Amino acid sequence: MSETGRGEGAHDGGVLPVGLALVRDAEVLGAEPFFPEFIAGMEQILVPRGICVLLQVVATVGQAGERIRAWVRDQQVQAVILIDLLPGDERVTLVKDLGIPAVAISDPETADGLATVWLQDDVAMRTLVGALAATGHEHIGHVCGPAEMAHTILRGRVFAEAAAECGLRTTSFGGDYSWAAGERAIVDLAGLEDRPTALVFDNDVMALGALSQAAQLGLNVPADLSLVAWDDSAQCQLASPPLSAVSHDVQASGVLAAETLVDVLAGGAPGVVRATPAELISRGSSNT
Repeated sequence: MSETGRGEGAHDGGVLPVGLALVRDAEVLGAEPFFPEFIAGMEQILVPRGICVLLQVVATVGQAGERIRAWVRDQQVQAVILIDLLPGDERVTLVKDLGIPAVAISDPETADGLATVWLQDDVAMRTLVGALAATGHEHIGHVCGPAEMAHTILRGRVFAEAAAECGLRTTSFGGDYSWAAGERAIVDLAGLEDRPTALVFDNDVMALGALSQAAQLGLNVPADLSLVAWDDSAQCQLASPPLSAVSHDVQASGVLAAETLVDVLAGGAPGVVRATPAELISRGSSNT
């Protein structure tokens, strides 16, 4: 486990920080631009109020729960952010039992009554599948994030439903947000007789790994295979060819999370705040 205080005054006896116990493999986290951008957005709102973000990276949901308990027991944080939740997540029940203010970055059902910021992944996925259908794809693939996460399950369900509504065949590939998972998906795809002609990835790092592996196997992108990333980043834009992506302003999502948390700390009733749905940005890796 590793712990980092971000922003000024993390442990100086002043205003208590906001805690974020993040369940991630350290190697995967190091390659992901999402969380630095998300936390930077939060800090735009929190740091001027003298509040920093206390980040701890842990290996399991159980360890995340232990860290939250310790933070509350030792009065180290005044609130927590919950992200990458599982269906029926024990952390949701825990923060309710502890009485610690919390904001969930989640779909409303998984958040189960907590103050919620919902990025509307369902809307974005339907838009993306519709765009692929409109450009002539008949068989599309989905390279998923960690299978246990609620947003992975939701994206996968909406992907299958939207594809069926458009009359498309689908193939799913397991993933874990790593570069290697994107590479494996391309190797697996190359071994299929009936191959998808487009792949949707649950993050940008997997899409970048897939783009690299496709070149090694002689698959032309996008002539042979269209690739679309989730979480548009500078890496997507600088790739060759540049990656099409489901793009939303990650820093703006962090700002929204912090504003929601500030409202909760001021006594506001828990509610659901819906972020602007991500939009599809077409670049050289797809014919969308």
